[in-house]
Amino acid sequence: MHLEARRLAPGTINLRLAAVCRLAYEAADSGLLSPEQAAGIRRVKGAKKLGVRAGNWLVANDARALWELPDRKTLKGKRDRAILSVLLACGLRRGEIAALNVGDIQRREDHWAIVDLAGKGGHVRTVPVPEWVAQTIGEWITAAGISSGKLFRCVCRAGKAWGDFMTDRVVWHVVKDYAAKLGLPRLAPHDLRRSCARLCHVAGGELEQIQFLLGHISVQTTERYLGCKQRIQNAVNDRIGIEPGP
Repeated sequence: MHLEARRLAPGTINLRLAAVCRLAYEAADSGLLSPEQAAGIRRVKGAKKLGVRAGNWLVANDARALWELPDRKTLKGKRDRAILSVLLACGLRRGEIAALNVGDIQRREDHWAIVDLAGKGGHVRTVPVPEWVAQTIGEWITAAGISSGKLFRCVCRAGKAWGDFMTDRVVWHVVKDYAAKLGLPRLAPHDLRRSCARLCHVAGGELEQIQFLLGHISVQTTERYLGCKQRIQNAVNDRIGIEPGP
C-alpha cells in the first residue's frame, strides 16, 4: 500500500481516502462498524497537496456580463441578478446566500451591510454591500413582495415567488446556468467568491480588509495581530469594476 501511494498523485490519494471515509460511515450506519472505528478512519489525513489551488477567476468584464445576464423584467431574473451580484461583490458562499434573512441587511456607518453573518466554522463577520448590489436586492424583494424571513426564495414556472426559503442547490444552478450561457461551463459558485477577492485586490483593496470581507479563518485573531478594524464606509468591494454603467 505504501509503494502504491508513492506512485499516485496526491489528488488521487485524497479522492480514494474520501471514498473509504464514506464507506466507513455507511458501514457504521448499518451496524457493521462501530462509530468509534468510523471516526478513527475519518481522522486519517490525506496526502499534502503543494502548489496553487485550482480554481477559476473572472476578470471584471466577464463578471459584469455574468450578473447582468438575467432578464430584469422577470421575477426570476431579478432574483438571479441579486444572487449573482451578492456572490461576485460580497464574496459569500452559496450556503450563506441561502441562509440570508431580509433583516440581515442593515445600514451601518451610512453604508449597507450584511450584519453578523455566521459563516464557515461559526465565524461571524459583517459584510459591506455596495450600493448597486443593494439596489438589485431591493428590486427583487419589492417585486416578490418579501418583507421578512429568508431573503431569497424559489420562483415557480408561473413566475411567482414560491415557498419561504430556497436551498443552496438553487444557487448552484443559477451560477451554472448563466455561466454556461457565457461559455463558462466549469464556473462554480465558489469561483465567484475567488473572483470577488481578486477583483478587490486588483482595485487596490488592502489584504486584511479582503480577509475581513471573506471571513477567512479567524477575523478576530487577524484584528488582534494587525491592530486594524474593518471599514464599512469606503469598503473594499464598493468599486471593483463590475458596477452597472451609466
